[in-house]
Amino acid sequence: MKNTILTIAVFTLMIGTIATSNGQTVDKKAEKARENILEGQKDVIKAKLDLKAAQKDSVAEYQKFKKESEAKIKNNEKRIADLKLKVAKLDMKSKAEYEKELTSFKQKNANLKKRLSDYNVKEKSKWTSFRIEFDKDMGELGKALKDFTIKNK
Repeated sequence: MKNTILTIAVFTLMIGTIATSNGQTVDKKAEKARENILEGQKDVIKAKLDLKAAQKDSVAEYQKFKKESEAKIKNNEKRIADLKLKVAKLDMKSKAEYEKELTSFKQKNANLKKRLSDYNVKEKSKWTSFRIEFDKDMGELGKALKDFTIKNK
């Protein structure tokens, strides 16, 4: 009987030790999981703040680009009007050809103005490609206007 009681006592002690040590392991794992969740939340918050800052920068960059482009478009409109005055002084044969070309320039300028006003800032990659293409088209129009003046002189 003493052996049975001793065996039960040792067995109970072993189970208690195992349960206690297992509980500590679970607590450590739970604590680590909580820390990981908090780190993940911090990363998510940081990512959201970075995204908002990037969007704000992108919008500010677009606003600056839009103002500069609008100034260029107004400058083109002025150049076209000046060229129309010069063309008006030419003889009839050359006048029709030049007026047709100036009308084409005016239409291209109007299209650029419309593209600029219709553009909606969405993604950084789309904004970059829009800006590059728009600058290219604006440059081509400016060069054509400059070349047109050289032809007239």
